[in-house]
Amino acid sequence: MSSSPTPDALLGPADVRELAGALGVRPTKQRGQNFVIDANTVRRIVRTAEVRPDDVVVEVGPGLGSLTLALLEVADRVTAVEIDDVLAGALPATVAARMPARADRFALVHSDAMHITELPGPAPTALVANLPYNVAVPVLLHMLSTFPSIERSLVMVQAEVADRLAAAPGSKVYGVPSVKANWYADVKRAGSIGRTVFWPAPNVDSGLVSLVRRAEPIKTTASRREVFAVVDAAFAQRRKTLRAALAGWAGSAAAAETALVAAGVSPQARGEALTVEEFARIAEAAVTRTTATPEGESE
Repeated sequence: MSSSPTPDALLGPADVRELAGALGVRPTKQRGQNFVIDANTVRRIVRTAEVRPDDVVVEVGPGLGSLTLALLEVADRVTAVEIDDVLAGALPATVAARMPARADRFALVHSDAMHITELPGPAPTALVANLPYNVAVPVLLHMLSTFPSIERSLVMVQAEVADRLAAAPGSKVYGVPSVKANWYADVKRAGSIGRTVFWPAPNVDSGLVSLVRRAEPIKTTASRREVFAVVDAAFAQRRKTLRAALAGWAGSAAAAETALVAAGVSPQARGEALTVEEFARIAEAAVTRTTATPEGESE
C-alpha cells in the first residue's frame, strides 16, 4: 500500500504495481491475468453493468481488486471468486485497508469458478467480471447455469470472444458460444476496452458483453443438455448441412433429417443460420421420436 493518503479508494497504476510487487505477483499468461490499472475504466464497467445499491454481485477473477473496489462503492454486497492462492489471500486485506466501511459487505471464495456450486450469503443478482481470456466462455456459462438468480451480467472478455457471444444467426462468428449464451439471456455488445488500461497490456483488444437473463425460459420439453448436444453437433462440422452434421448425433443422416423436418428446419440448412429456439425444436423432435418408437423397434 502507498504510505501517502489516498483520496480515492480505487487502485491506480502505481497502486497496482506496488501491491503486485509486495506480493511477489507477476501476471501469468497461463491464467490469462491482465490487471486493470485505470479507475475510470472500472467505474465505467460498473455503470455499464447498471449495478444498483440493492445488488448482490459476484465477481470472478478479481485479481488485485481494481474492479472489486469499484463494485463495493455501489453494490449492497460483493462476492469475489479467486483461484490464485496469493491473490485470494491478499484481497480481503486490500478491501479492508482501502474501503473499511464496506469491508463487511465483501466475501471471498478461494476456488476455481468452474467448480463452484454455491456462494455464501444472499443469492447473487448480478455477475460483473474481467474474465480470464482462456476460460471466459465456460466460466460464464457455468455461472449462468449454476446461479439462476443472476439477472444481469456484464463481462469483459477478448474482443473476438465478445463478438462471438453477441453474434446473431447468419453471422460468420455465430457459433456454440452465441447459441448457448442466448439460451440463458439476451446478449449484446456493450462497448470496447483499450489495451492501455491493463498491466501488462494484452496483445488483443477487449470487449464488454451484456447478458440480461430471459424473463421466460425457452419453451421446450427438451432439457438444456439435450439442446446443447444438438448445438455441439451442428457446429462440430459447421460447413456441412445439418442433415450431415447431425448424423452422428441422431444415429444416421436419415434420422437427422426426420428430426429436422419435424422441427420445421430445412435439412440443407447449416447450424450458423439457426436460432436457439430452432435448436430446441430439433432436440424436442428427436426426444419425441425416441419416446414414440416402441422399444425393440426401429424405423
